[in-house]
Amino acid sequence: MGPRGLLEDKVVLVNGGTQGVGAAVARAAVREGAVVAVTGRRPGPGEELVAELTAGGARAMFVRADVADAGQAKGAVAEAVSAYGRIDCLVNSAGLTSRGTLLDTTPELFDAHVAVNLKGPFFAMQAAVADMLARKAPGTIVNIITSSAHGGQPFLAPYVAAKAGLAGLTRNAAHAHRFDRVRINGLNIGWTATEGEDATQRTFHGAGDDWREQAAARLPMGRLGQPDEIADFVVLLLSERSGVVTGSVIDWDQNVLGGLD
Repeated sequence: MGPRGLLEDKVVLVNGGTQGVGAAVARAAVREGAVVAVTGRRPGPGEELVAELTAGGARAMFVRADVADAGQAKGAVAEAVSAYGRIDCLVNSAGLTSRGTLLDTTPELFDAHVAVNLKGPFFAMQAAVADMLARKAPGTIVNIITSSAHGGQPFLAPYVAAKAGLAGLTRNAAHAHRFDRVRINGLNIGWTATEGEDATQRTFHGAGDDWREQAAARLPMGRLGQPDEIADFVVLLLSERSGVVTGSVIDWDQNVLGGLD
Protein backbone atom coordinates (compact mmCIF):
# COMPACT_ATOMS: atom_id res chain seq x y z
CA MET A 1 0.00 0.00 0.00
CA GLY A 2 1.65 3.23 -1.11
CA PRO A 3 1.45 6.60 0.63
CA ARG A 4 -2.04 8.09 0.43
CA GLY A 5 -2.05 10.27 3.53
CA LEU A 6 -4.56 8.05 5.31
CA LEU A 7 -3.37 9.35 8.69
CA GLU A 8 -2.28 12.83 7.67
CA ASP A 9 -1.48 14.90 10.81
CA LYS A 10 -2.91 12.24 13.14
CA VAL A 11 -1.14 11.53 16.43
CA VAL A 12 -0.72 7.77 16.79
CA LEU A 13 0.49 5.99 19.93
CA VAL A 14 1.73 2.42 19.41
CA ASN A 15 2.18 0.37 22.57
CA GLY A 16 4.76 -2.36 22.09
CA GLY A 17 5.96 -0.42 19.07
CA THR A 18 9.69 -1.12 19.09
CA GLN A 19 9.68 -4.40 17.17
CA GLY A 20 7.49 -6.83 15.26
CA VAL A 21 3.95 -5.79 14.38
CA GLY A 22 4.14 -2.65 16.50
CA ALA A 23 7.23 -1.33 14.72
CA ALA A 24 5.65 -2.15 11.36
CA VAL A 25 2.54 -0.18 12.37
CA ALA A 26 4.70 2.80 13.38
CA ARG A 27 6.46 2.76 9.99
CA ALA A 28 3.18 2.43 8.08
CA ALA A 29 1.53 5.21 10.10
CA VAL A 30 4.44 7.57 9.41
CA ARG A 31 4.29 6.69 5.74
CA GLU A 32 0.64 7.73 5.78
CA GLY A 33 1.38 11.10 7.33
CA ALA A 34 1.08 10.43 11.07
CA VAL A 35 3.02 11.76 14.03
CA VAL A 36 4.01 8.70 16.05
CA ALA A 37 4.88 7.81 19.64
CA VAL A 38 6.05 4.28 20.36
CA THR A 39 6.39 2.58 23.73
CA GLY A 40 8.58 -0.26 24.86
CA ARG A 41 10.58 -1.52 27.81
CA ARG A 42 13.97 -1.34 26.10
CA PRO A 43 15.29 2.09 25.12
CA GLY A 44 17.82 0.72 22.61
CA PRO A 45 15.37 -0.62 20.00
CA GLY A 46 12.94 2.23 20.68
CA GLU A 47 15.50 4.94 20.09
CA GLU A 48 16.80 3.17 16.99
CA LEU A 49 13.32 3.04 15.49
CA VAL A 50 12.65 6.71 16.28
CA ALA A 51 15.99 7.65 14.73
CA GLU A 52 14.98 5.75 11.59
CA LEU A 53 11.60 7.46 11.43
CA THR A 54 12.88 10.97 12.10
CA ALA A 55 15.71 10.53 9.60
CA GLY A 56 12.97 10.12 7.00
CA GLY A 57 11.46 13.45 8.03
CA ALA A 58 8.75 12.20 10.38
CA ARG A 59 7.89 13.42 13.86
CA ALA A 60 8.33 10.54 16.27
CA MET A 61 9.18 9.89 19.90
CA PHE A 62 9.97 6.94 22.13
CA VAL A 63 8.35 6.53 25.54
CA ARG A 64 9.96 3.99 27.82
CA ALA A 65 7.09 2.15 29.46
CA ASP A 66 6.14 -1.33 30.61
CA VAL A 67 2.45 -1.59 29.81
CA ALA A 68 2.13 -4.43 32.33
CA ASP A 69 2.08 -1.60 34.86
CA ALA A 70 -1.21 0.28 34.60
CA GLY A 71 0.39 3.50 35.76
CA GLN A 72 3.01 3.30 33.03
CA ALA A 73 0.39 2.42 30.42
CA LYS A 74 -1.58 5.54 31.35
CA GLY A 75 1.60 7.55 31.71
CA ALA A 76 2.65 6.79 28.14
CA VAL A 77 -0.59 8.32 26.89
CA ALA A 78 0.03 11.36 29.09
CA GLU A 79 3.56 11.77 27.69
CA ALA A 80 2.32 11.63 24.11
CA VAL A 81 -0.44 14.14 24.88
CA SER A 82 2.10 16.40 26.59
CA ALA A 83 4.42 16.26 23.57
CA TYR A 84 1.87 16.45 20.76
CA GLY A 85 -1.23 17.95 22.36
CA ARG A 86 -3.56 15.02 21.82
CA ILE A 87 -4.03 11.35 20.93
CA ASP A 88 -6.01 10.58 17.77
CA CYS A 89 -5.21 6.89 17.43
CA LEU A 90 -4.05 4.14 19.78
CA VAL A 91 -2.67 0.73 18.82
CA ASN A 92 -2.18 -1.88 21.53
CA SER A 93 0.33 -4.30 20.07
CA ALA A 94 2.39 -5.30 23.12
CA GLY A 95 2.03 -8.98 23.83
CA LEU A 96 3.34 -11.75 26.07
CA THR A 97 3.35 -15.23 24.50
CA SER A 98 5.19 -17.36 27.08
CA ARG A 99 3.76 -20.86 27.28
CA GLY A 100 1.58 -22.49 29.90
CA THR A 101 -1.15 -25.13 30.03
CA LEU A 102 -4.17 -25.27 32.31
CA LEU A 103 -2.27 -27.71 34.55
CA ASP A 104 1.18 -26.14 34.75
CA THR A 105 0.43 -22.40 34.66
CA THR A 106 1.43 -20.71 37.91
CA PRO A 107 -0.51 -17.78 39.38
CA GLU A 108 2.52 -15.62 38.61
CA LEU A 109 2.53 -16.57 34.93
CA PHE A 110 -1.23 -16.05 34.71
CA ASP A 111 -0.94 -12.60 36.27
CA ALA A 112 1.87 -11.68 33.87
CA HIS A 113 -0.30 -12.54 30.87
CA VAL A 114 -3.26 -10.61 32.20
CA ALA A 115 -1.04 -7.62 32.95
CA VAL A 116 0.48 -7.35 29.46
CA ASN A 117 -2.29 -8.70 27.27
CA LEU A 118 -5.36 -7.25 29.01
CA LYS A 119 -4.72 -4.86 31.88
CA GLY A 120 -2.21 -2.71 29.97
CA PRO A 121 -4.50 -2.25 26.95
CA PHE A 122 -7.45 -1.53 29.27
CA PHE A 123 -5.75 1.38 31.01
CA ALA A 124 -4.09 2.70 27.87
CA MET A 125 -7.55 2.80 26.28
CA GLN A 126 -8.96 4.46 29.40
CA ALA A 127 -6.41 7.28 29.19
CA ALA A 128 -6.66 7.69 25.40
CA VAL A 129 -10.45 7.77 25.35
CA ALA A 130 -10.46 10.24 28.25
CA ASP A 131 -8.30 12.58 26.13
CA MET A 132 -10.62 12.19 23.16
CA LEU A 133 -13.71 12.91 25.27
CA ALA A 134 -12.09 15.91 26.95
CA ARG A 135 -11.56 17.42 23.49
CA LYS A 136 -14.95 16.20 22.21
CA ALA A 137 -12.99 14.74 19.31
CA PRO A 138 -13.32 11.47 17.41
CA GLY A 139 -10.63 8.82 17.66
CA THR A 140 -9.74 5.28 16.71
CA ILE A 141 -8.21 2.34 18.54
CA VAL A 142 -6.98 -0.99 17.21
CA ASN A 143 -6.14 -3.87 19.55
CA ILE A 144 -3.84 -6.59 18.25
CA ILE A 145 -5.37 -9.80 19.57
CA THR A 146 -4.87 -13.35 18.23
CA SER A 147 -6.78 -16.01 16.34
CA SER A 148 -6.03 -18.22 19.34
CA ALA A 149 -8.55 -16.14 21.31
CA HIS A 150 -11.16 -18.49 19.81
CA GLY A 151 -9.65 -21.40 21.76
CA GLY A 152 -6.01 -21.87 20.87
CA GLN A 153 -3.52 -24.58 21.62
CA PRO A 154 -3.33 -26.29 25.04
CA PHE A 155 0.07 -24.66 25.74
CA LEU A 156 -1.41 -21.16 25.38
CA ALA A 157 -3.90 -21.29 28.27
CA PRO A 158 -3.02 -18.03 30.09
CA TYR A 159 -2.37 -16.22 26.80
CA VAL A 160 -5.77 -17.24 25.45
CA ALA A 161 -7.52 -16.30 28.68
CA ALA A 162 -6.07 -12.78 28.58
CA LYS A 163 -6.44 -12.19 24.84
CA ALA A 164 -10.02 -13.47 24.83
CA GLY A 165 -10.65 -10.89 27.51
CA LEU A 166 -9.17 -8.23 25.23
CA ALA A 167 -11.55 -9.28 22.45
CA GLY A 168 -14.49 -8.84 24.81
CA LEU A 169 -13.13 -5.52 26.04
CA THR A 170 -12.80 -4.31 22.44
CA ARG A 171 -16.50 -4.90 21.81
CA ASN A 172 -17.56 -3.52 25.18
CA ALA A 173 -15.59 -0.28 24.83
CA ALA A 174 -16.67 0.17 21.21
CA HIS A 175 -20.30 -0.11 22.24
CA ALA A 176 -19.83 2.24 25.19
CA HIS A 177 -18.23 4.99 23.12
CA ARG A 178 -19.91 4.68 19.74
CA PHE A 179 -21.86 7.93 20.25
CA ASP A 180 -18.59 9.65 21.17
CA ARG A 181 -17.35 8.78 17.66
CA VAL A 182 -14.53 6.72 19.13
CA ARG A 183 -14.17 3.63 16.98
CA ILE A 184 -12.51 0.58 18.54
CA ASN A 185 -11.67 -2.57 16.60
CA GLY A 186 -9.43 -5.62 16.98
CA LEU A 187 -7.40 -7.96 14.82
CA ASN A 188 -7.14 -11.66 15.56
CA ILE A 189 -3.82 -12.22 13.84
CA GLY A 190 -2.52 -15.65 12.94
CA TRP A 191 1.01 -17.04 12.89
CA THR A 192 3.28 -14.11 12.06
CA ALA A 193 7.00 -13.85 11.34
CA THR A 194 8.27 -11.47 14.04
CA GLU A 195 11.37 -11.20 16.21
CA GLY A 196 9.28 -12.14 19.22
CA GLU A 197 7.91 -15.25 17.53
CA ASP A 198 11.44 -16.28 16.57
CA ALA A 199 12.52 -16.05 20.21
CA THR A 200 9.41 -17.94 21.35
CA GLN A 201 9.95 -20.77 18.88
CA ARG A 202 13.57 -21.17 19.90
CA THR A 203 12.96 -20.83 23.64
CA PHE A 204 9.86 -22.98 24.06
CA HIS A 205 9.90 -25.33 21.07
CA GLY A 206 13.60 -25.93 20.39
CA ALA A 207 13.22 -24.54 16.87
CA GLY A 208 16.21 -24.24 14.57
CA ASP A 209 17.11 -21.63 11.99
CA ASP A 210 14.72 -23.14 9.46
CA TRP A 211 11.58 -23.02 11.60
CA ARG A 212 9.97 -20.39 9.36
CA GLU A 213 10.38 -22.54 6.28
CA GLN A 214 9.02 -25.60 8.09
CA ALA A 215 6.06 -23.63 9.39
CA ALA A 216 5.33 -22.08 6.00
CA ALA A 217 5.21 -25.51 4.36
CA ARG A 218 2.30 -26.45 6.64
CA LEU A 219 0.25 -23.31 6.06
CA PRO A 220 -2.45 -22.88 3.37
CA MET A 221 -0.78 -19.90 1.67
CA GLY A 222 2.70 -21.39 1.98
CA ARG A 223 4.02 -18.56 4.16
CA LEU A 224 3.61 -16.90 7.53
CA GLY A 225 1.82 -13.59 7.94
CA GLN A 226 4.07 -10.56 7.60
CA PRO A 227 4.12 -7.59 10.00
CA ASP A 228 3.99 -5.02 7.19
CA GLU A 229 0.82 -6.60 5.80
CA ILE A 230 -0.84 -6.45 9.20
CA ALA A 231 0.36 -2.86 9.59
CA ASP A 232 -1.35 -1.79 6.37
CA PHE A 233 -4.60 -3.28 7.64
CA VAL A 234 -4.20 -1.54 11.00
CA VAL A 235 -3.65 1.79 9.26
CA LEU A 236 -6.83 1.27 7.28
CA LEU A 237 -8.79 0.59 10.48
CA LEU A 238 -7.30 3.66 12.14
CA SER A 239 -8.17 5.84 9.17
CA GLU A 240 -11.43 7.37 8.04
CA ARG A 241 -11.41 5.00 5.07
CA SER A 242 -12.76 2.27 7.36
CA GLY A 243 -15.90 4.37 7.69
CA VAL A 244 -18.19 3.70 10.62
CA VAL A 245 -16.79 0.26 11.50
CA THR A 246 -16.50 -0.26 15.24
CA GLY A 247 -16.66 -3.20 17.62
CA SER A 248 -15.33 -5.58 14.98
CA VAL A 249 -12.81 -8.25 15.94
CA ILE A 250 -11.52 -9.40 12.58
CA ASP A 251 -9.84 -12.75 11.94
CA TRP A 252 -6.66 -11.82 10.06
CA ASP A 253 -5.55 -15.37 9.35
CA GLN A 254 -5.28 -17.99 6.63
CA ASN A 255 -7.02 -20.70 8.61
CA VAL A 256 -10.80 -20.47 8.69
CA LEU A 257 -12.13 -20.78 12.20
CA GLY A 258 -15.03 -23.20 12.26
CA GLY A 259 -14.11 -24.79 8.92
CA LEU A 260 -13.73 -28.56 9.05
CA ASP A 261 -12.22 -31.12 6.66
